[in-house]
Amino acid sequence: VQLQASGGGLVQAGGSLRLSCAASGRTFSNYAMGWFRQAPGKEREFVASISWGGGSTYYVDSVKGRFTISRDNAKNTVYLQMNNLKPEDTAVYYCAASKTQGSLIRSGEYDYWGQGTLVTVSS
Repeated sequence: VQLQASGGGLVQAGGSLRLSCAASGRTFSNYAMGWFRQAPGKEREFVASISWGGGSTYYVDSVKGRFTISRDNAKNTVYLQMNNLKPEDTAVYYCAASKTQGSLIRSGEYDYWGQGTLVTVSS
């Protein structure tokens, strides 16, 4: 699976962005999808995941109520809608695909990774 993330940019605190991750090469609906982020000087952390059919989602506590992960299997795309952004959300955001199921909060559970898209939130 090849993954291409897009939609990052510079936004003021309180603003919104929607990240997209387009997949190609394999049957997209066979994969659970996740978003991770890595801030400067910090380790990569889990943000959100969604099951094959979209019926199950998981979020890190710090984004619950602000971020929403969704997928459109007809378009081979997963989204991350980010609202009420905070400066601490500044990071490179990566999408990833996993052949397994579950909460998928660990990066080692993913088989394929996109290149990342930078989100910068100014205060």
